[in-house]
Amino acid sequence: MIRTARQDDVDAVAPLLILGMGHIAGIFAGSENHSDAIPFFRTFFLHQANQYSFKNTFVFEAEEGVVGSINGYDGALLHSLRQPVLDKLREADPTFNPNDETGPGEFYLDCINVHPDHQGKGIGSQLIESLCKHAGTLGHERAGLIVDMVNPAARRLYERLGFEVIGEKDFMGHRYFHMVRDL
Repeated sequence: MIRTARQDDVDAVAPLLILGMGHIAGIFAGSENHSDAIPFFRTFFLHQANQYSFKNTFVFEAEEGVVGSINGYDGALLHSLRQPVLDKLREADPTFNPNDETGPGEFYLDCINVHPDHQGKGIGSQLIESLCKHAGTLGHERAGLIVDMVNPAARRLYERLGFEVIGEKDFMGHRYFHMVRDL
C-alpha cells in the first residue's frame, strides 16, 4: 500500500534514503560509511520545511512495514527546501555549494528507494506513478529527476515509465542524465 509518510516512519525511511542517495549520503555524512548519514536523514525527515521531510514523502508499506519511499517537491522550491540542509552541511564545510538538480517548471522526484529484499517487485514503479499522479493533482505539468550515468538499469526503468532524457547535469561529483515526463 502506498501512503503519505508520517513522522513515525523515520526509522524505516532514513536508511532507505541512503540507498537512493548513494555516494551523496557519504558526502552528507562526511564518511565513507554511508550508514553514518542515518542521523542526518532522521533529523531532516522529522522536520517539515526541507526537501527530505516526511511532508514530501510517500512510502510503500508491506506486511513487514515500510519497504520503499519516494520524495518529491515543486522544483521552484528547491532553494528554500534545500537551505536547512545546506546550513547543516556548511557547519563542516562553509564552501559547500552544490549545483541545482532541478528548478521551476517541474515537480522533482528526489529520492526513490526500495529495500534490497523487495527490489524487482515493481514497488519503485508504483511509487513513481503515485508521486507523478500526486504532482498532477497539484497542477504540475511535468515531473523530472536525475539518474547517474553509471546506472543504466535505472535509466531504462525511468524510460519505461515515460521519462525521456532532455540533458545532462553535474551534481555532487557525478554526471547525471536529466529526465522528464509530461503529467
